[in-house]
Amino acid sequence: MKTDETAEKFRIDKWLCAARFFKTRSLAADAVECGHVQLNEARTKPAKTLGIGDTLSIHIGQKRYAVEVLALSTRRGPASEAQKLYRETDESRQHREAIAAQLKEQPQPFRFRGRPTKRDRREIERFKQGK
Repeated sequence: MKTDETAEKFRIDKWLCAARFFKTRSLAADAVECGHVQLNEARTKPAKTLGIGDTLSIHIGQKRYAVEVLALSTRRGPASEAQKLYRETDESRQHREAIAAQLKEQPQPFRFRGRPTKRDRREIERFKQGK
């Protein structure tokens, strides 16, 4: 984990990949370009340099993260190391947990993989009959 800003420029897209918010740097760059990532409450570009103490607002699907940058790194390491790069706000964590609880409560759609089995056909018939 590097903390010396003079050694290397820390781009937002590289940091987001190192912090494991996105799987690849190109996905992180696309998210920043589309406005899903904001630096200090302002829209930014993927090449913008990042500093310790900056706040990021990250939107990934229905999930929203509000994080403060604690350390800088461009190397994508293990998850335990990535978690040391930022601190998520309590409001952000509570909001994500509430969304996760709502999604769990919703009924899952009935999906098949390939051709239905005999058991699947029976479930379809029960569903059509309203039982």
